[in-house]
Amino acid sequence: MARRMSTMGLPVQPPSPEGRSDGLITIGVLIEVPPPFGAQLQAWRADFGDPLAWLIPAHVTLLPPTVVTDVQVDEIEEHLVKIAAGTRPFGVRLSGTDSFRPVSPVVYVRVIDGIEACDELQRRIRTGPLERELHFPFHPHVTVAHELEPSALDRAQRTLTGYAADFLVDSIGLYEHGRDGHWRNRLRFGFGLAGP
Repeated sequence: MARRMSTMGLPVQPPSPEGRSDGLITIGVLIEVPPPFGAQLQAWRADFGDPLAWLIPAHVTLLPPTVVTDVQVDEIEEHLVKIAAGTRPFGVRLSGTDSFRPVSPVVYVRVIDGIEACDELQRRIRTGPLERELHFPFHPHVTVAHELEPSALDRAQRTLTGYAADFLVDSIGLYEHGRDGHWRNRLRFGFGLAGP
C-alpha cells in the first residue's frame, strides 16, 4: 500500500519494510510525550535495564496494540482524522511514580492532570473500526520499566518519584509495530478545535 501525506498535512514516516507480510498489521494509538521529556524518560527506562526503552517513544496509550487487516487501514485513518478534528488541545501533567504490581510488573510515571481528557479521547477512538474491549480499565500513564527484576522495578519507582513534566497535547499518533520490535509512527493527526 502506497504511503501518502496525512490529510492533516503533518509529516509521516513510511511503514517499515520489516512489517508483517500476512495482510495483518499491529497498530496502536498514542499520545507521544514531547521533547525534551520523552527522550528523558526513554533514557531513564534504558538506564533501568528495560530492553523496550528505544523500541517505542515515551507515551500515553489510547488504543493498546490491536491487530487489523491492511485493508482496514484507510477506514481507520479516516476515523482518526474525524476524532482529531473534533478534539481540543489539552494539558497533561506528569508527576511521580506508581506501579501495577502485583497484577503486572510495570512501573510508570503518573498522569495527574489531563486524565479526563485522555479518557474521553480513548473512548472516542475505540468506536467504529477500532471498537474493542479493554483487558484492564483505562488508566493513563507513561511506562518507565516493564517486566524487569523486582530490584530494577523498585529502583525505577524510587528514582523517578520526584519527576514532573507539563506539556500540551495537540495531536495523536497512529503507530505500527514492526517485526523488528520497533513501533513506528505511521501518521500523526493534529487536533482541529481551538485550544483552551
